[in-house]
Amino acid sequence: MAQKEGFTGGFILGAIAGGVVGGILGTVLANRANNGSGEEKNLLKLNKQQKLDAEDNLEGTRRNLEDKIAQLNLVIDDVREQLGTGSLEEIEN
Repeated sequence: MAQKEGFTGGFILGAIAGGVVGGILGTVLANRANNGSGEEKNLLKLNKQQKLDAEDNLEGTRRNLEDKIAQLNLVIDDVREQLGTGSLEEIEN
């Protein structure tokens, strides 16, 4: 009968100790997971912002090139008029 009492007491003590250790370990791991996901969120936000910045830069570059092309077309038209060659439509006709 002494063995049964020792087993029961040891079992209960083990269950309590295991619960405490498991609770502490779970809390520590949950905090680490939350901190890690916060860093991941920051990295995702940073990547998204960099993509938006890159798209804005690309759009600005595209507009700049369109403006330059329009300016070049005006200069080409002016030079044609000065040389008397006219526009491409007049040359083709």
